[in-house]
Amino acid sequence: MMEIKTIGIASDHAGYALKQFVKQYLDEKGLAYKDYGTYTEESCNYADFGHALARGIESGEVYPGIAICGSGEGISMTLNKHQSIRAGLCWIPEIAHLIRQHNNANVLVMPGRFIDNDTARRIMDEYFATDFEGGRHQQRIDKIPL
Repeated sequence: MMEIKTIGIASDHAGYALKQFVKQYLDEKGLAYKDYGTYTEESCNYADFGHALARGIESGEVYPGIAICGSGEGISMTLNKHQSIRAGLCWIPEIAHLIRQHNNANVLVMPGRFIDNDTARRIMDEYFATDFEGGRHQQRIDKIPL
């Protein structure tokens, strides 16, 4: 099982409702979290909250992270601009397993407009339960930063 500190969470307006469910899930699991915003469904920019979450992970304040926007793509692109962030977009549990096992993803990204709460729960269960395999996968990860 992955090492968990305080979990960082972030979303834009399109991911806000699912983020509220994520907070409920984390509360049920007894896992601490820090919410980097947004705090309403009012239209906003995913990059503002993605960068805040990435900085929280980079500073060691939180680990891992969960991020949500409408498609999951915009906030993933933002997060992955940071050299130490490996954000993986998941819409089924099997992908959550692989982003942990093979990519050692430190941010789980979900598409708020395309998955329901039950699917999100199964994705998070899989993400948190899966360890990084290392070995040849670490060699690949080492080649990511520019």
